[in-house]
Amino acid sequence: MPGTFTTVMEHIAQGFEALGVAVLVIGVVWSVALALVVWRRSRAADRAFLALRRAFGASLLLGLEVLVAADLIRTVAVSPTVENVLVLGLIVLIRTFLSFSLQTEIDGVVPWRRALHSGAGQMAKATSAALRPGGE
Repeated sequence: MPGTFTTVMEHIAQGFEALGVAVLVIGVVWSVALALVVWRRSRAADRAFLALRRAFGASLLLGLEVLVAADLIRTVAVSPTVENVLVLGLIVLIRTFLSFSLQTEIDGVVPWRRALHSGAGQMAKATSAALRPGGE
């Protein structure tokens, strides 16, 4: 029976990894499409680049959140060794630093100075700002 649980959890973790990769791939495609729409509407390359940067940064944040969930499931449910927990801790630290850096880059200020936003919230914000007639 333990093998069955471990196998199911491994498949769930793989599903989360696939979802994380899908978020990143779809995020890239969406970001480029959004930038093209903004450029076509405004003919302003700087606005298009800003839309691309914000939307792609938001998809990176969301993708990182999903990939951390996959690592958590794998470490806790599949192979909870001390070594794996330490590796997970290092991965979470690195991804937290990346998320912090991306959030600061997208917003222009450190996260604790702004309302908390998830990757999905940033994606919605970038999309609505880019598609709004007349600018941001």
